[in-house]
Amino acid sequence: MAQIDEILTQVGEIGLWLQALGIVILLMILFNVISFISNKKKLKELTAINKNIKRIEKKVNKILEQID
Repeated sequence: MAQIDEILTQVGEIGLWLQALGIVILLMILFNVISFISNKKKLKELTAINKNIKRIEKKVNKILEQID
């Protein structure tokens, strides 16, 4: 009986380690998803800024062409 109790205790400890590992992996995945969403929003803002810069550049070029 003592050996069975030791085996069950060791299996229980392994189970706890696996649960802890699962929680860590879950938190890593959650962090990556949040980072992905945040980066996507930032990329969208940068794309809009880039479009505005190109539009302004075209207007400035038109004005400069009219001056020449």
